[in-house]
Amino acid sequence: MRNNKKWGMLALIMMFWFTISFITNILGPLIPDIIHNFELKDLAMAGFIPTSFFLAYAIMSIPAGILIDKYGEKPVLFTGFLMPFIGTVLFACFPFYLMLLLSSFIIGLGMAMLQTVINPLQRVVGGEENYAFIAELAQFVFGVASFVSPLVYTWLIHALAPEVYQPGENFFLDILATVTPVALPWVSLYWVFTVLLLAMLIIVSLVRFPRIELKEDERSGSSSSYKTLFRQRYVWLFFLGIFCYVSTEQGVSIFMSTFLEQHHGIDPQSVGAQCISYFWGSMTIGCLFGMFLLKLIDSKRLLQISGVLSMGLLLIALFGSADVAIWAFPAIGFCISMMYSIIFSLALNTVNQNHGSFAGILCSGIVGGAGGPLLISLVSDATSLRTGMLLILLFMGYITFIGFWAHPLVNNKTVSLRELLRFKKKQTN
Repeated sequence: MRNNKKWGMLALIMMFWFTISFITNILGPLIPDIIHNFELKDLAMAGFIPTSFFLAYAIMSIPAGILIDKYGEKPVLFTGFLMPFIGTVLFACFPFYLMLLLSSFIIGLGMAMLQTVINPLQRVVGGEENYAFIAELAQFVFGVASFVSPLVYTWLIHALAPEVYQPGENFFLDILATVTPVALPWVSLYWVFTVLLLAMLIIVSLVRFPRIELKEDERSGSSSSYKTLFRQRYVWLFFLGIFCYVSTEQGVSIFMSTFLEQHHGIDPQSVGAQCISYFWGSMTIGCLFGMFLLKLIDSKRLLQISGVLSMGLLLIALFGSADVAIWAFPAIGFCISMMYSIIFSLALNTVNQNHGSFAGILCSGIVGGAGGPLLISLVSDATSLRTGMLLILLFMGYITFIGFWAHPLVNNKTVSLRELLRFKKKQTN
């Protein structure tokens, strides 16, 4: 592949990641609006929304790999964008609670297909030798989009407010005001999603993509390999680790704004959304910082440290003052940023075969995004949101526990700080 075409294709892949993240991680700022506007009687009804999304995500993770093998990358990529396009149009046109549940499920199916096809696609386009760097770049773009989307939400809510919006001053806002219910200004975000997804569909239909040959650790595996793995205790323990991580990430980001509103009277449409934006932003910075730390510290020890710090920050956020909670919640994002990659690598480094099947099982652990928030909301309805969010402490505790009992066949290679700085100095000379 020629360099110009290669870099153009990589830029397109980064656009794909931006779109996925921009849409996926917006639920947190929307939850307070959803509760108020749809007059939901309890948090459990709000918890069903992320549940419908992540349940679909988990269901489609393994079948998506089979679809790539059978039909190729382009049909799966196009369908992956078509599903969320349908989901966002449905809710934008019919904005009521049950349609939001259906929309979230359809979007989740498409997002699972997209992540399954884009990961091997970026390996093929960028080359094996650049795969680690490109994967980290994709993670960075993913984080940037998660940081931006709550800010876009806040801007739209403010710009479309009856006392602020002036017809004829902004063509884009005029269109959104025409198609968005006055009482539900946040629904305008779904029209933005629709336009973004339509652009992706047009691009995918016009671009010719290289053929993907899935590696062994990217294939879904045979039924016999799954049966072998399901009999192993460590498989279920690591699956639970991924479940707990996604439960932690989504539990904090989804209920953070609602907690700040209920316990401190903080406006969810401005400060609450900003805190969620900073949560994803600090997670992005944490990913970059983690790349450096993994060169210096054993991944198991790093998991222990990040687990203890995240638990401490959660307690500070839940029981501290409003000013303290506003910075403690986003700081959790920094501490948990390395957990997913460490758990995943520890798991795969524990076996010497069936990596593809094991990876498929681990990816299904993303169902934690469905189970975790639902459990939190159910406990919150029976007690209080503060008590419900204490469940996250259990999720974090289990993740920390993995750092003590995991015994990988291969540990991450570490060097001293002096050696690392000496290597960097040699590179610059």
